[in-house]
Amino acid sequence: MNLYSPPIKSKYLPVLFVALLISYSQAFAQRTINDVMDSTTVNHLLIISKKYGSLSFSGYLQPQFQVAESNGAQAEYQGGNFGEFTNNRFRLRRGRLRADYMLLTDDGAPSTYFVLQFDGTEQGVAVRDFWGRYYENKWKILAVTLGLSGRPFGNELQLSSSVREAPERGRMSQILMRTERDLGVTFTLNPRWKGAKLKNISLDFGIYNGQGLAGTAEFDNSKDFILRLSHKSYKMKNLPFTVAGGISTLQGGLNHRLPVSYKMEKANNIWYMAKDSSASTINKVAPRRYYGADIQLSTNTKSWKSELRAEVISGLQTGTATTSTTPGSYPTDSQSEPLPYYTRNFNGAYFTFVQTLNSTDNQLILKYDWYDPNSKVKGTDISSSLGLSAADVKFNTFGFGFLHHFNPHFKAVIYYDIIKNESTQISGYTSDRKDNVLTLRTQFYF
Repeated sequence: MNLYSPPIKSKYLPVLFVALLISYSQAFAQRTINDVMDSTTVNHLLIISKKYGSLSFSGYLQPQFQVAESNGAQAEYQGGNFGEFTNNRFRLRRGRLRADYMLLTDDGAPSTYFVLQFDGTEQGVAVRDFWGRYYENKWKILAVTLGLSGRPFGNELQLSSSVREAPERGRMSQILMRTERDLGVTFTLNPRWKGAKLKNISLDFGIYNGQGLAGTAEFDNSKDFILRLSHKSYKMKNLPFTVAGGISTLQGGLNHRLPVSYKMEKANNIWYMAKDSSASTINKVAPRRYYGADIQLSTNTKSWKSELRAEVISGLQTGTATTSTTPGSYPTDSQSEPLPYYTRNFNGAYFTFVQTLNSTDNQLILKYDWYDPNSKVKGTDISSSLGLSAADVKFNTFGFGFLHHFNPHFKAVIYYDIIKNESTQISGYTSDRKDNVLTLRTQFYF
């Protein structure tokens, strides 16, 4: 089979278009942003590669309507804050179009893979994925991915927004890995030869700029180093369920530009945000250190199937005085003057339970997550007099919903987020804010 086919003549374009649709209606089961191709996916691509070359298209559209508990609700992690005088809105949350192209070897093994994905909404059009991957086929163990791609940390970040049951990723995931993707390189070790005993185990090592799509370009010399060891779904012997999971770490940071930095210290049994003024601070690295573990359990049945996904992450996060979110560019004030970095100990987790209700078309969703940006203090110990702010407030979110698949290319979910912040001495956070959100989302996909 000659995979290097010449340009397609115009008379074949209608046939190609139909073939592409057929191909991706079957291949859309790929659940992850940045998955390493396996034999099943390769076989799907072969449907059209035998005649036209291995080019495929997919896409999805997510129109939604939301109602918040109050006008101007701060719902940044439920799809964006509401306007000052608004508590309901229509939105086009995502509109994705993706092209995949693969070259195969003469024996049908993956050789080179290329992905380009756009996201278009009422707020504009942007590139979401733009990466290439080379598969080493002498030992069939190494794959190298370069470009703008998903970062190989944890499980929730890997799940595509087209297949997640809850409308959004948890607050912790969005804060620590803002926009999910980043520019860099990932080396993947995963045995691909027939009969490999360790074929379900993958080791990913990635080097990335660090700011992700939240910024326009790298703004300092620090890089993020990510390591993940994971195991794909494995059917437990003599048990009615499968298990998968992994452990991840990120070692990175941000370069100080000022002779000022802040971190938590303790005096007289009281934790406070301490200022460090030293010329030696300039160009030192303010740390970002993440340590995570995740597990996924699911029963083997199709009807009344149960699935549980859980993940916990803790470590050090560097942000600013007002937010613990990873900055996309060097933080500045209204006069464009640089601001100092603040480093905090954090922890967070999520637990997602999905129950299929008889038919696979109906699913009940329960999700709980928390994110504590400053684990050294809690409740009324959080005060501006101690140098603390809203960036140190813990949030708990409980969400529940119902998902229905109308047909293989259209589904809808109704989902309610109950968001609770701890009561502190910070203005605006002395009691729970009225920021619960109801989401009705539809999704068209091919």
